[in-house]
This record gives sequence, C-alpha cells and structure tokens, in this order.
Amino acid sequence: MRGDQVEIVVDAGGVTKTYWVEATRAGRRVEVVNRRGIMEVSELTRGGTVVRTARFMTSRVIALVEHPVTAARGAARARREHPGGPGDSRGASAGAIS
Repeated sequence: MRGDQVEIVVDAGGVTKTYWVEATRAGRRVEVVNRRGIMEVSELTRGGTVVRTARFMTSRVIALVEHPVTAARGAARARREHPGGPGDSRGASAGAIS
C-alpha cells in the first residue's frame, strides 16, 4: 500500500547506516525476503513487477522495521495532495483559487 515503509539499519564497520524503502505510488507494496544470507527489500507493483530492490548481507543487518501506513497517516497525506476533498476539515473552499 502506498506509504508503507521499511527501515533497515546496517552495521557499516563501526558506524551504522539507515536505509528506507517506501511504496511510492498507489497500488505498490514493499516485500521483505531473507534467502541465502541476503536480506532483500523490494518495492513491487500490483502485478508483482519489481520497481526497486535493496539487498543487504544478513550478518550486517542490525534492525529491520516495517512501518505500515495507518489510516490517520493515509488520510493526512490525501488532504495534503487533494485539499478541499472529502475529509478535509478546512472546508470546501480550501485549495480553491479566488
């Protein structure tokens, strides 16, 4: 679902680096797979086509946190993108050009 995010924290030899993979468009999802010592995080379309992939050695991954989009966060994003639409508390005139 658009807005779903996965945060990956990796040991980079004395320091940690954080990477984010996000479902950037409607209908896309983020999938996490662990196989043969490699952690693979991919953004996929509805049909299962891979859009982008991040791969990490499992031994270097410190944390992998999935952040699913919540109803409140999704509604807030919709109001920002379509002001004056349904659910917008600013009134029907918000976003109208005078």
